[in-house]
Amino acid sequence: MVEAGASIVVPAIDDGPADRVAGVRYVPRVDLANEAAVNALYAGLPTLWASVHVAGGFTWKKIEDTDLAALQSQWTINAVTAFLCSRAAVAKIRASGKQGGRIVNTVARSVAQPTAGISAYAMSKGAVIALTTQLAVELRDEGITVNAVAPGLIDTPTNRRDMPDADFSRWTKPAEIARVIHALVAPGLGVTSGAIVPVHGLS
Repeated sequence: MVEAGASIVVPAIDDGPADRVAGVRYVPRVDLANEAAVNALYAGLPTLWASVHVAGGFTWKKIEDTDLAALQSQWTINAVTAFLCSRAAVAKIRASGKQGGRIVNTVARSVAQPTAGISAYAMSKGAVIALTTQLAVELRDEGITVNAVAPGLIDTPTNRRDMPDADFSRWTKPAEIARVIHALVAPGLGVTSGAIVPVHGLS
């Protein structure tokens, strides 16, 4: 998106990545599950065309090992963050004074293809699917499209460390997901809304 000329703002829960991308403004220490923090972040933007929501977390626990705190944690980091950012994004897009805009959420392949041991995670991501499809209808007349990408296993250093015996060649690369998101936020793609786009390749 930077290469396409977009101005990018990335909030980080910490101080942000050490290797920063030129043309990206990083906002450190933003809790996207905090309503006031999210509202302040979006209010501080000069204008907004697209909001891409990739914040989230994962837990792998069987139902007997999943207590209420674990469920609430997954709900907060996955569903609440997507809701608060979507709501703030809609307000900012409207305030920008132009017709149209884009919202892209991140869900998970495991909602459609169940996997044992991730009920709390899948519940929270299922809520984001509902948010995506509902908002697509609600915002249709304003030209704001709302879609989601649904990755499986992503080729990250953390996943490689946690699953050292896996076949990494079958995992989706982050850059591949980014290209799909770029297509979904492009001004010319106004006919696709409410879609849950699979981005899990061979994984």
